[in-house]
Amino acid sequence: MSNRVAGVLSSLVATLLLLAPASRLAAAEAAHHWSYAGETGPDHWGALEGEYGTCGLGHLQSPIDIHADAAKPSALPPIDFHYQAAPLSVIDNGHTIQVSYAPGSYIVTGGHRYDLVQFHFHKPSEEALDGKRFPMVAHLVHKDGDGKLAVVAVLLADGHENPVIDSIWKAIPSVQGKAVTVAGVEIDVSKLLPANHAYYTFAGSLTTPPCSEGVTWFVLQTPSTVSADEVAAFGAHYPMNARPLQPVNGREVRVSH
Repeated sequence: MSNRVAGVLSSLVATLLLLAPASRLAAAEAAHHWSYAGETGPDHWGALEGEYGTCGLGHLQSPIDIHADAAKPSALPPIDFHYQAAPLSVIDNGHTIQVSYAPGSYIVTGGHRYDLVQFHFHKPSEEALDGKRFPMVAHLVHKDGDGKLAVVAVLLADGHENPVIDSIWKAIPSVQGKAVTVAGVEIDVSKLLPANHAYYTFAGSLTTPPCSEGVTWFVLQTPSTVSADEVAAFGAHYPMNARPLQPVNGREVRVSH
C-alpha cells in the first residue's frame, strides 16, 4: 500500500470516528424532539422521554373544554393586573412565538402575587368554551415566589387587528431559537386583555412537555380580537400548535360572578 493511499484511508477513518459521536448526538436530539403531529405528536409525548411521563399518566392535564353550565359560580377574588410596558423580546422557539417579559409586571389574586415571565400563542386556542375553540389564544405565564405557575389565557376571536400582536409579528426572528430584542420598541401586554376580566379557574398542567401539573389556570371569559391576516401570519409559522383537549376527570371548574 502506497503512503498516499494509506494517508487517505487514515483520514477517512478519522473522519468517520469524528462523525459517529455527532450522529449519535443527532439521533438523541431527534428522540427528545416533540411536535403536534405524527410519531412525536401529543399521543406519544408521554413515551418520548422519561420526564414526559405525566403527559400520558397525569389526571389534571390541560387544556380542557369548559362548559359554562357545569362551572360552579363562585365569589372569586378579582385578578388585579399590574402590567407595565417592557422592551419587546421575541423568540421563535420551534413550537410557538414567545415574548419574554422584563421583571416588574405581575398579577395579584386573593392576596397572592404571580410575576409575569413570558407569553406565547397557540393556533387554534387550546382551551374550548362549550366545545368551541377560538382562532388563537395567548397564554400569559406567571410564577410566584415559590416557583408555582399561574397561566392567564386570553382567547382571541375573529375581529379587528390587534396592535400588540401586530407589533410582535413584525419582530419575529428569521432564525428559530434566537431571541431578538427590538431596539427602541416597547410592548404593553395589558393592551392584549379584554375590558372584562371575569374568569374561569381550575387546576391544570402545562400544555406542552413535560406537562407538569400544579398549574393554576385563569381563562378569561371574554375574548380579545385578532384579525384574519394576523391569524394567517402566525399560521405561516405554525399552522396548528394546539394540544388536544384533555379529560376533566371530575375536577372542579369555578367561574367568577
